[in-house]
Amino acid sequence: MKSVLPLLLIGFFLHSASTDTHSLKYFYTAVSGDVHFPEFTIVGLVDGVQFMYYDSDMKRVVPKTEWIKEKEGADYWESQTQIATGEQLSFKNNIQIAKERFNQTKSTGVHTYQNMYGCEWDDETGETNGFDQYGYDGKDFLSLDLKNMRYISTAQQALISVQRWNGDRALLENDRQYYTQICTEWLKKYVQYGKSSLERTVSPEVSVLQKGSSSPVECRATGFYPKEVMMSWQKDGQDLNEDVELAETLPNEDGTFQKSSRLTVSTKELAEHQYSCVVDHKSLPERIVKTWDAADNTSIIIGIVVAVIVLVAVIAGVGLFMRKKSKSGPNYGKTSTADSDSDNSGTPVQNA
Repeated sequence: MKSVLPLLLIGFFLHSASTDTHSLKYFYTAVSGDVHFPEFTIVGLVDGVQFMYYDSDMKRVVPKTEWIKEKEGADYWESQTQIATGEQLSFKNNIQIAKERFNQTKSTGVHTYQNMYGCEWDDETGETNGFDQYGYDGKDFLSLDLKNMRYISTAQQALISVQRWNGDRALLENDRQYYTQICTEWLKKYVQYGKSSLERTVSPEVSVLQKGSSSPVECRATGFYPKEVMMSWQKDGQDLNEDVELAETLPNEDGTFQKSSRLTVSTKELAEHQYSCVVDHKSLPERIVKTWDAADNTSIIIGIVVAVIVLVAVIAGVGLFMRKKSKSGPNYGKTSTADSDSDNSGTPVQNA
């Protein structure tokens, strides 16, 4: 993948959850232009763990966890593959329309069209929530206001789609049912499938490092599960909020997570004060406090392999600009068939 393609863990797709909240999220990505990356991908995650994947190169949906392999058979994966290949064909048309909306038809650069949607469920309170967010070229485009059951946007190019979607009461009702009921039902089912894996706890390994005398001091926590973790800094035992840069939590290849935080202070400050990184996680009996010590620092920075899951998406098959589908299915709930049964993701196409 060429560097011109932005890292697709972009801010408007990040949707935080508490430690008691489970989440089901789907990310669609379409890419146009000269880029070494599949033109269309789908990634599905439960509680931040990837459990399914599709791309336009291999042309099939595949399981990514043992628990989904054990619980769903060949028919399930075949039906989802048929849906995904249909989405891929439709998206080719939609990316061209997006470029027209933005006056980019003569552009030879790389363009991305993205959608993230799904739901959350708090197994302590029973509270649920749904979300549907869209982006073009790494910027917010439009999103669903579930409380008021309408789509909203500040982008001029999205107003046509917003008006048409909001004017389709059947579509909005279908969306309401999907995000408040159907999506949650499938989330609960998937959580039950992977309960032993999803509810495990793994403690983080924490290190405090500095590449050079003038570089920021970096605190790294890796290998932890579940995803939620708290990282902070202290100066002489007091909480420190200034000169701190906290990175997003990223997945590791083994299903655990990693996170880092950078502290930028002068060499003089480092020598005169005690700086400590504080990490708190569900797996820990008490929080970890790791104090910076120049004598312990090595010149070799420990490498952490980042499995950057491409969390980007498109609205399948019908696209953000041309038309929008209703959602009702177990997976990404978007298909070009007229079947509306929730067990096979069937939904009718809604024209823009």
